[in-house]
Amino acid sequence: MDTKMLVKMAMLIALSGIGAMIKIQGSIALDAVPGFYAALLLGPMAGGIVAFAGHLISALTAGFPMTVPMHLVVAVEMFIIVALFSVVWQKINPWVAIIVGILLNGVGAGLLVVPMSILLGLPLNGWALFAVIWMPLLIGSTVNILIAASLYKIMGKGKSVNGN
Repeated sequence: MDTKMLVKMAMLIALSGIGAMIKIQGSIALDAVPGFYAALLLGPMAGGIVAFAGHLISALTAGFPMTVPMHLVVAVEMFIIVALFSVVWQKINPWVAIIVGILLNGVGAGLLVVPMSILLGLPLNGWALFAVIWMPLLIGSTVNILIAASLYKIMGKGKSVNGN
């Protein structure tokens, strides 16, 4: 990883901090736009790192509403989902990547926190937690991914690390 890449990632993480201030519900915010954009512009690893940091910043600004361990798990989920989004975009199709990203980040991430919330003994846990968070996650995911994909199409045409 060269200095230019690190600077771009740092700038996108800073933008995640700004997006984290624009809340949809709780810690769900526009912090993922830079992560998904970085995944398209810089590649899956860089996008994953930006999304990981972006989620932690967003959770911090909301006061870690579901405990720090839960948000660390969600940050790892964000890393994986954003990296997969990038790979699907490059290898299959942008529209398939958008759909997969929205479903994984909107519904899949909610499903994965069900067992973790039970394990941590959160007051709101299990399927009750999923029932509360899946719709805001789906809306937040859709907004974040559509903004990132639109920005990439408008600003990043042909400028990705992989030449796509």
